[in-house]
Amino acid sequence: MLSAASIIAGADPAPLVTVTGDLLPDWDIPVNQRLLIISKNQSWLSHGFHKYPAKFFPELPRWAIKRYSTEGETVLDPMAGSGTVNVEALLANRRSVAIDVDPFARLLTRVKTTPLDIAILDRAVAAVLAELDAFEAGGAEARHVAASHVPPFAYQDTWFRPFILEELGAIRAAASRIRDAVSPAEPGPYVDFIRICLSSIVREVSNADNNCTRTVVRQRLQKRVVPGMAIRLFRRMLSVNVGRMRDFVPMAAAAAPVAIPENGDARAIPLPDASIDLAVTSPPYINAVDYPRTHQLEMYMLDLSPPGRPLAEAKRRHIGTEVVRAVDYRTLRTYGLPELDAQVESLYATDPRRAYIVHQYFVDMEANFREVQRTLKPGRHYVVVVGNNIIRNQVVPTHAYLLQVAERVGFRVETYFASEVIRHYIKVPRKERINQDWVLVLKR
Repeated sequence: MLSAASIIAGADPAPLVTVTGDLLPDWDIPVNQRLLIISKNQSWLSHGFHKYPAKFFPELPRWAIKRYSTEGETVLDPMAGSGTVNVEALLANRRSVAIDVDPFARLLTRVKTTPLDIAILDRAVAAVLAELDAFEAGGAEARHVAASHVPPFAYQDTWFRPFILEELGAIRAAASRIRDAVSPAEPGPYVDFIRICLSSIVREVSNADNNCTRTVVRQRLQKRVVPGMAIRLFRRMLSVNVGRMRDFVPMAAAAAPVAIPENGDARAIPLPDASIDLAVTSPPYINAVDYPRTHQLEMYMLDLSPPGRPLAEAKRRHIGTEVVRAVDYRTLRTYGLPELDAQVESLYATDPRRAYIVHQYFVDMEANFREVQRTLKPGRHYVVVVGNNIIRNQVVPTHAYLLQVAERVGFRVETYFASEVIRHYIKVPRKERINQDWVLVLKR
């Protein structure tokens, strides 16, 4: 086993190896290897249902699942995000559990991992399209009624043009009326499928920048949003996602359902001791992607952000959050790892708030490591895909610190290697841009 302390000291990385498609599960990837994975499956099957920031390639969790587990075993993702690990576990005939504090992430994962009856889905889609046909044929009264189906939220007129709100309201109304079309089947999964198709076009038809980690309106972009755009894009996305579901069902229909606890938190996992065969996750970056704000408009449109509830309340629960209280960083915090504490102290001299954010990230990740270790069976693995950060012009070697945290809680470091990041769908400021992820393989 490796020593995390030796990693902090640094080592020259191995030459870059380019892999197109799958990593062979029997490949003993050398320590400190650099990989450039050319993914073939970013939008394959249900992976393509919805954009999601900092989503990792399916090939990485697929490799981990096939290398470190067998069919019928249970895979946990304690920070599930868009559910990539859980989709891959399903396709590999493993049971899986998805944990996430974000209600949008839980909804998206549920939709991406639920095979639907295609005949019933076709009836649901036909009912939705018929409602939209009626809306488009209607006059001013139909548009007024449709607008009333949009939930109230702050600054509606800033985020959306009036005609777009009418169209989004028409889609929401159509989705709510498919119960008769799918009877006697349980309508929930079909309604949720329609809701995710709606969510996938919300940012594009808003006034906000399509490709930013924060939901902001930039007048200089002169974004073109025209009447009929929301209905047209929704029809297209509905058609594409139904096609993806048709391909997904034969490959996943016989698999066990994915468990998605509503009360899940990576720091307090609601599972028994020694109940998991493998854990795989990609934690949030420190202070880099603000998930609730990225999906702010989608959450409004999906009724996932209750009126009057501050967005900061949801953001505060996330690991790596930038939402902290002034009282938290009035004094310098120490964690107990010399290299980490020295860097936090250096950051504190110029930015006490960000110094605390860095410190708290590792406190939260230690809580996660302890919970995963508790739920893992002895001798099994935790595969963590994490990026380093640049904060106040300082490189924070997150992967190296996490390897020390892992040893601190009792994991053994089996190997680690780098996966080059070649494309983000969403823009990250150049000074904070992450060029590679690190794959850490830990063993209980």
